[in-house]
Amino acid sequence: MTSQQSRELVQGAWRAFASRDPEQVSAVFTEDAEWLAPAGNATAVALGGTNHMVGREAIVHFLTVDFPRLFTKDVTVTFRGFHADGDVVVVEETMEATLSNGNSYSNDYCFVFELRDGLIHRVREYMDTARGARMVFAGQDG
Repeated sequence: MTSQQSRELVQGAWRAFASRDPEQVSAVFTEDAEWLAPAGNATAVALGGTNHMVGREAIVHFLTVDFPRLFTKDVTVTFRGFHADGDVVVVEETMEATLSNGNSYSNDYCFVFELRDGLIHRVREYMDTARGARMVFAGQDG
């Protein structure tokens, strides 16, 4: 794929994620896709999940079922950039939302998408984990 095609594929993937439609989300991942986030990140801890999802089914479940349980409304993403080099696309963004505990959430993210055969094969996610934990667990022990 050209860098432009890779960029367009990942931009389309974000539209699929926003749809929360399992079929649309599933259509952008390889069957053996992986999604890796920092260990102990607040989202995984709050949802009782893992920071390393393996397989299309696990990723689709997270994006369409688990994610909306924590980020309940007003989810907005402001993109800072889509940077593509062949089959690798780096996305910089800020995500804001209202959390299930009523707190406002705002955090900066960087995602590295690795593509294979026109689909997302691996996602590496980076964020300020301490900032996320303060918003997700504010007012709670732990």
